[in-house]
Amino acid sequence: MHAGPVTAAHPGVGTPTKRTSRDSANDAVMDTADARRLLAEAERANERRVLVLAGARDAGLETADRLLDALSIPLTGTSLVSTRDALACEHVPPRNADRLLGTTRQAVVFDAHPDCRPNALGRVVGAVDGGGLLILLAPPLDDWPERRDAFDDGLAVPPFDASDVTGHFRRRLADTLRAHPGIALYDLDSGTLERDGLTDPAPRVRDPLPDPPESAAFPRAAYEACLTGDQLSALATFETLLDPPAAVVADADRGRGKSSVAGLAAACLAREGLDVLVTAPGRRSADELFARARELLAELDALATEGDELVADSGGRIRFAKPPDAAALPGDPDAVFVDEAAAIPVRLLESLLDCERLAFTTTVHGYEGAGRGFDVRFRDRLDDGSHAVEELSLADPIRYAAGDPVEAWAFRALLLDARPAVDPLVADAQPENAEYVALDSADLLADEHLLREVFGLLVYAHYRTEPNDLARLLDAPNLAVRALLADGHVVSVALLAREGGLDADLRAGMYEGERVRGNMIPDVLTSQLRDEDAAIPVGYRVMRIATHHACRSRGLGSRLLGDLREEFADDADWVGTGFGATPELLDFWRESGYSTVHVSTTRNDTSGEYSAVMLDPLSHLGERLHDRHADWFADRISGVLSDALSDLDRDVARAALRSCDADPDLDLSARDWRVVAGAAHGPGMYSVDPAPFRHLARYHLVAGDPDLLSAREERLLVGKLLQAREWDGLVDALDFHSHGQAMRALGDALRPLVREHGTDAARDELERFSE
Repeated sequence: MHAGPVTAAHPGVGTPTKRTSRDSANDAVMDTADARRLLAEAERANERRVLVLAGARDAGLETADRLLDALSIPLTGTSLVSTRDALACEHVPPRNADRLLGTTRQAVVFDAHPDCRPNALGRVVGAVDGGGLLILLAPPLDDWPERRDAFDDGLAVPPFDASDVTGHFRRRLADTLRAHPGIALYDLDSGTLERDGLTDPAPRVRDPLPDPPESAAFPRAAYEACLTGDQLSALATFETLLDPPAAVVADADRGRGKSSVAGLAAACLAREGLDVLVTAPGRRSADELFARARELLAELDALATEGDELVADSGGRIRFAKPPDAAALPGDPDAVFVDEAAAIPVRLLESLLDCERLAFTTTVHGYEGAGRGFDVRFRDRLDDGSHAVEELSLADPIRYAAGDPVEAWAFRALLLDARPAVDPLVADAQPENAEYVALDSADLLADEHLLREVFGLLVYAHYRTEPNDLARLLDAPNLAVRALLADGHVVSVALLAREGGLDADLRAGMYEGERVRGNMIPDVLTSQLRDEDAAIPVGYRVMRIATHHACRSRGLGSRLLGDLREEFADDADWVGTGFGATPELLDFWRESGYSTVHVSTTRNDTSGEYSAVMLDPLSHLGERLHDRHADWFADRISGVLSDALSDLDRDVARAALRSCDADPDLDLSARDWRVVAGAAHGPGMYSVDPAPFRHLARYHLVAGDPDLLSAREERLLVGKLLQAREWDGLVDALDFHSHGQAMRALGDALRPLVREHGTDAARDELERFSE
């Protein structure tokens, strides 16, 4: 057992040269022959196996150390994921388990005693290679659900504590460990091998790879780098990008090599002199693509330079940009490759459609979590565009055999393959025939079918859903689930978080900058907007709401929001929401009775969107909270739009202001009205005193008749009067022919505003110059 420092194997981790062992203090020790048989079967079948060591933590670590010492697994192929650096191998803290993404290990020891993080579990499962072993250290399985660990502490957000966490996720996890093939279970306390994990699989023979297409345009070396027939066929499909406009969509489960084949294709395009822009949720996500591209360019003797980007001797290159930056198509790339497209918001994906060569790879069942907005909402828009779209799926695993039992277990235990009900089952759902239900975590634990439909719908609706979210759904005491069922199937679901109702000390700490977990809206209103009383009222934030794609636009989401509002009317002060602001979402929430009280002044790193916070008050206390923040939002928004939000999309600004249920003042002096009326239709000039123009524009957008002006006229009010944009940019953005036309359009927009909102003197001034 490791008892001292070790040298580095990877950046920041240790590289041992020898594994030592010592006799266990336990009399009950697992026979190494059982572990050898388990590993031998894994190697023979090119599958993975799991060995659960259930019992005391120290005994589990000692047993794992002894077994690994007896097995034919090199130290460099072993990792320990634990809060304790207790074995002579690579040590990875659970919070940093994403280091293992894109790597392969012959054995991983996952210590679930102090910190059982579902994300970490999924990532370590994905790192185990075919013929390898996952050793899971756990408390006695019967006791595990009642124990609390560091992950549970994170679920116990104020005003709850760890005793309120349910433990349902671990109860379900223990049940899957007992039930699935390929999992050996050893009870350390009794010294009993309860399950040997052997499956006696039939011998498998991998089919030989087909020859590359005779007419292949990509180099033969690219095809020779493929490891499966699926990859070879996929690479041939990528050749369609040589004849733009073209798009390739590749999907696969984790470990099928889609990123690798995308890297080969990108290298081939760069060798042809093309500029390939790569984007992904994070730079680490694209590491495999870049690695395979570099290897192929080097093999072809075509790699000129490497670093932050790969440059081919032809002048082509492969470079990376974060999604919000890539959306602007910097440098006008010849091709854009989107890795893990399902984890990128649809709005950003749509921005890429101006590029003639597009490639999207997406994980169907991702260990690190993915959403299905790409499949559900973006694919139709891609198909309706000018690109010739080619689809492909990769099914053959690369690192282990098809039918690997550990993959099947991970999919079930973490609900990686959760899906909504199939379309025909919900096709007839209507608001009037749907049943509103409250689903507590015990209901979901008891009904696997219901749990899969609820979680599957949440996965499809959100651009990123992780295994941790499953544990939150089942265990977090502040969360609640409400759904509409049609014939017993989930057609719409809302995930709610209870917020507020905090004591004076917590409120003071929040006001002074302390982060109080799980209270997003009170935190924003208190710490950013300086309202120390904002966390007194109790509210429910709608974290996510999703309607089955087969029955959207029928009013089911609105029905669900109406029902939950009615349910909580006597138990809470407000319902609210926070989300990446788009015009469509702002309009949806406004029509459902919610009102804008804040728009963030920084963009989300992943979505590139500014966030909106909206409230719907339920009580007098909630009304007071809403009214003071809605009024202040309407009062301060002019200054924010000309400063931090000067680049906010004009339609988002229009929708946010229209969604603000406030009663702003329009207190213009007689002189102010003369200036505005004179500029609307006369010799006056906007530039001599912009303030009254801004007040008028803000008032109209918040409280005025939405049909008074056209959409373009309102965009002009936002861009020029509120955001103080230069005329040059507005002429291009709003499709005016000239500065003069844009300036005349502003005057045309001001005239009805003066008639509608001005004083009699202001209207007289307007008429004076209209004759």
